[in-house]
Amino acid sequence: MTNKLRPSILAIVVLAAVAPLCAAERWGPPQDVEFRAELDGSVQRYVELLPEPFDPAQESHLLIGLHGHGSDRWQYVRQERGECRGARDVALKHGMIFLSPDYRAPDSWMGPAAEADLVQILRAARTRRRIGRVVLGGGSMGGTSALIFAALHPDLVDGVVSQNGTANMIEYDRFQDSIRRWYGGTKQARPDEYRKRSPEFAADKLTMPIALTTGGRDTLVPPDSVLRLAGQLEKSNPAMLLLHREQGGHATDYDDTVRAYEFVVQRVLAQDRKR
Repeated sequence: MTNKLRPSILAIVVLAAVAPLCAAERWGPPQDVEFRAELDGSVQRYVELLPEPFDPAQESHLLIGLHGHGSDRWQYVRQERGECRGARDVALKHGMIFLSPDYRAPDSWMGPAAEADLVQILRAARTRRRIGRVVLGGGSMGGTSALIFAALHPDLVDGVVSQNGTANMIEYDRFQDSIRRWYGGTKQARPDEYRKRSPEFAADKLTMPIALTTGGRDTLVPPDSVLRLAGQLEKSNPAMLLLHREQGGHATDYDDTVRAYEFVVQRVLAQDRKR
């Protein structure tokens, strides 16, 4: 179910509707997990949701939701907005563990500290649980961060869903006070760091199933760099889906969120069955 980007109109026509998920919420109580960051010794946290019934002896796949700027680990656990509820519902449908980290909340933009924390969390998850495949998703800053982390650590991520994010931190000009703080300086002072965290320049690393959602009227995180990235991935990654809504803003609705996660999760789990 790959979709071709047309040169004149970067848009996706969805040919088949996705039935809404109707499963009742069957998550166990959220576990607020505290850990000591290896990077600097600070106390950090993430929330873990386990589907019920949960058998720790069985292998489980993992879906990680990365929150947006100004939020924290509870956004993807508690909020009913489309990006959050859709991610949880797809994870629950497939019996996946759902994990939502602070990753240096509220505004890290996947700087070095947040990156180190997420590497540590994934390593700890594999120690605590029998983890199979890992799908990483998020919206806005979280969508940006999912792309950044996947490009930096493609060996740790089996699938990616990026919603309303940017793929070019050199070009992006919002929230610069926060980004400077976490990236260690300005674009002029740390050009290599900003380029390193611009997945548009690392499309060759994004070989895993990937779904991108964008809005043509998004002025908070403009879609241009993600659309350019999608143009590159169209040539190199057959498991790429772009859902671009020309009249859309800085949000992805529930139906498109479910389409995006199902596209990625189904392909990731199909790979797992072939092991």
